[in-house]
Amino acid sequence: MTAAVDTRVVRRRLGPGRRIRLAFWVGPVLLLAVWALGSAFGVISPAILTAPWDVLTAFRDQWVEHDLLGNVLASLARAGLGLAFGALAGTVLAVVSGLSRWGESLIDGPIQIKRSVPTLALIPLFIAWFGIGQEMKVVTIALISMIPIYVNTHNGLRGIDGRYAELAETLAIGRGEFVRHVVLPGALPGFLLGLRFAVTSSLLGLVVVEQYNATSGVGHMMTLAEQYGQTDVLVVGLVIYGVFGFLADATVRLTERKVLTWRRTLDG
Repeated sequence: MTAAVDTRVVRRRLGPGRRIRLAFWVGPVLLLAVWALGSAFGVISPAILTAPWDVLTAFRDQWVEHDLLGNVLASLARAGLGLAFGALAGTVLAVVSGLSRWGESLIDGPIQIKRSVPTLALIPLFIAWFGIGQEMKVVTIALISMIPIYVNTHNGLRGIDGRYAELAETLAIGRGEFVRHVVLPGALPGFLLGLRFAVTSSLLGLVVVEQYNATSGVGHMMTLAEQYGQTDVLVVGLVIYGVFGFLADATVRLTERKVLTWRRTLDG
C-alpha cells in the first residue's frame, strides 16, 4: 500500500507531461551517443555504418549542391496526403460500423479481411489501376494508414460504457447530441492511438512507394545514392525518415496530452 501511495505522489509531483518528455528523448539521445562513440573508437566500421559527422557532411552537400529540401517536401506531401485520406476514411468507416449494426455487418468483415492482406503486396495491382505516378503512392499510403485508425477508433466506440446510453435515455438527450458529446469524445483516445500507429505505417509505406519510379523525394535520393554507392547519402535518407517518424509521433503525443486532459482529471 505504501509503495502505491508513494508512486502516486511521485507522479503527481513530476507531472505526466514532464515525465513523458524526458522518457521520449532519452532513447534517441542514447542511440546517437552509442553511434558516435562506436564510430569514434572504430567499433562501428564505416563500411557498415557511416559516422555521424560524415552523415552531417553528406547532408550539407545534399542541401547545398542538390535539391534536398525539395525531396523532403515531396516526401512530406506524399505522406501527408496519404495519411489525411487514410485517417478520414478510417474514421468515417469506424463511426458507421461502430454506431450501426448494419454498418458493422457491411464494413467490419471486409476490413478484417484486408488486415490479413499486406497492403504492400497490392502495389502491383495498384500500379495496374492507377499507374506508377503520384496517385498510386498516395493510395498505398492511405490504405496502410486507414487500418490502424479504423481498428482503434472502432474499439474505442465499442468500449464506451453502456450506462452513458442509459443516462442519455433518462435525460431525453437526442441522438445527435449523444453522439457529439458522449460517443465521439469517448472514441477520441482510440482514434489518437490509431493515429500514432498510422503515422508509423504511412512512413513505412512511403519508404517503399518512393522506390517505384519516383522523380523526387527522399526515396528517390536514396535510390540514386544506391546506384552510385554513396552509403553516407543512404544514411542521410534513413535519418530523415527517422526524424519524420520521431517528430510526427511527438506531435500526436502532444496533441493527446492537450485534448485528453479530462481523462487525467477523472483519473485523479
